[in-house]
Amino acid sequence: MEMLALQSEQQLPRQTLARNESVATVDEIQGSPSPCHGVDGGDSKDGETSGYSIPFLPEDIWRHIHSLMPVDAAARAACLSHTFLSSWRCYPKLILNWHTLCSKARDGNLRGRIDNILRNHSGIGLKILRLRLHSPSICFPYIDNWLQVAVTPGIEELTLCLHKKYKFPCSLLSDGVRSSIQSLQLDSCVFHPMLELGPLRSLTRLILRDVCITGEELECLLSNSLALEHLDLCTCKEIVFLKIPSALLQLSYLRVCGCWDLQVIENKAPSLSTFTLVGQVSKLSLGEASQMMKVLSLQYPNVVCYARAKLPSIMPNLETLVLGSSAEVNTPMLSTKFLNLKHLTIQISGETLPPSYDYFSLVSFLDASPSLETWYLEVYPEDMEHESVFEGSSDLRQLPEYRHDSLKTVEIIGFSSARCLVELTCCIVRSAVSLERLTLDTLRGGGRCSGRNDGDSSDQICSPVSKAVVKEAFRGVAAIRKYIEDKVPSTAKLVVLEPCPWCHTTTVLDYFGM
Repeated sequence: MEMLALQSEQQLPRQTLARNESVATVDEIQGSPSPCHGVDGGDSKDGETSGYSIPFLPEDIWRHIHSLMPVDAAARAACLSHTFLSSWRCYPKLILNWHTLCSKARDGNLRGRIDNILRNHSGIGLKILRLRLHSPSICFPYIDNWLQVAVTPGIEELTLCLHKKYKFPCSLLSDGVRSSIQSLQLDSCVFHPMLELGPLRSLTRLILRDVCITGEELECLLSNSLALEHLDLCTCKEIVFLKIPSALLQLSYLRVCGCWDLQVIENKAPSLSTFTLVGQVSKLSLGEASQMMKVLSLQYPNVVCYARAKLPSIMPNLETLVLGSSAEVNTPMLSTKFLNLKHLTIQISGETLPPSYDYFSLVSFLDASPSLETWYLEVYPEDMEHESVFEGSSDLRQLPEYRHDSLKTVEIIGFSSARCLVELTCCIVRSAVSLERLTLDTLRGGGRCSGRNDGDSSDQICSPVSKAVVKEAFRGVAAIRKYIEDKVPSTAKLVVLEPCPWCHTTTVLDYFGM
């Protein structure tokens, strides 16, 4: 009797599995006893039964118990038990990828492993199938066969991620599949759905990444997916015109990232409340959903100034705003307000910023957002050409007699000694009477070691940065101590993330001329 175990010329060590995406470890499955000696069968000798027995329960109860096990535990149980071997054929969740199946074996073993797993599964009862196969040894006929076995009526989630363009067969989406599937994710595929495809009655989540599909084909698919709630498009290069039909009454989330040929986005779905756009389009129309928008994320040049000038009147109910810009002009002070804005994130790349750019102009967002509670600002000081606060006049600009009653948390990543940045921070500290925490990171966030105790021989070090950046970070620390620290109220916590005393020792000595 063929085991679930996958046959290989060598035993493989047990793999460490990603959380929520585990599969049966190869050594445990290969080393499992034959099902005829399973724990629920036992062996008899001289009238005595050896091994363990399990209580009699109806088959549907055992299947339910088996379905609640993680995949690796379920596979091991199937190798040890007749009962579970039978229920494995209807196990509801298969997650198959190179890293968890044979990360320490040659690619040639991968096909056989997946073949054996699917050969022992009937396809009946399978609700979740995730195939992440970034291996050049996997040719398309094998994928066709696997999908024919696994994608059957009743499936609820299908994820297919490949290393090159695979022509996804729309014939897989039979009437029974279309009625049950709730989540579909395709990566590196060719997908040409036509109007005759028929309705996907239960589809609520659609993710297409690096998929060859035209705007017209996508519109046909969307028109057949009236229950859709979540749409994510990434690097779909053939889409020029994205049209979201008004019939998508449940659509609340839309993300468009890296579709560089996209020129027009026209949304008519009335319930869209979360929208992300990475990349600029010539025309963006969100329709009546603009009035309902709660969460907005935009990333393209000069978007900060645009957002301050246009969005308060277009999106009056906005609560969370994320802005990313690689080039920017000063933000104007205007009378319009973000009355409901609570969370603001602004990321500005310094690579193309002119020395004349004034970070202090961002105080316009503070003035315009009376309900603002958290503000995250990330700047890039690597090529800072702004005037330092230690140069020129010691007088700092501020907003006279300004008070902000809601702001509680502020974090500035990439803090430097730039005069305009110090002025912005001082203005925040003076006006935010409810401030609870101010974090100033002088080295732009992640990549820090966890610190070392005396005698710690750990090789972990901070991410490398240039000596110029580290020197400016020390100047930023000095600016904090001189201009900001004593202005922080006693009710607020000031967190200053300085250069690492272990990894940047040489730079410290150079900076102080030692």
